[in-house]
Amino acid sequence: MKPIQIEKVQEILETFENKELYLHLETTSGAYAAQDKEKLAVGAYIRNGSIKFTNVKMAGSGPFRVGFKLNDGWMYAEGLTDYQLDGGRLLMAGHDSSGRLAVAVQLSYTPFD
Repeated sequence: MKPIQIEKVQEILETFENKELYLHLETTSGAYAAQDKEKLAVGAYIRNGSIKFTNVKMAGSGPFRVGFKLNDGWMYAEGLTDYQLDGGRLLMAGHDSSGRLAVAVQLSYTPFD
């Protein structure tokens, strides 16, 4: 993965506009948070959700956030630090200062395994 360059990733995101896509969205504070009794472990997960967005905007100065304008609302993720384009699939992820995954957003024209 490479550090997010906002202009480059924005261009990539725009190539996915108005297309039927599969979404993977994951957030987690991870098992490492659950080990500390004073921290609440949280997470959210969707894999192979159908999505079509009409507009997309990446913003921030790092970590970044991305918002997707859907037919009936918005979806967004924040805390993104890195990206990778792999065979038509876009992976964006947010890693904490220790390199642990905190958020992942993936877009694909085909279902994820």
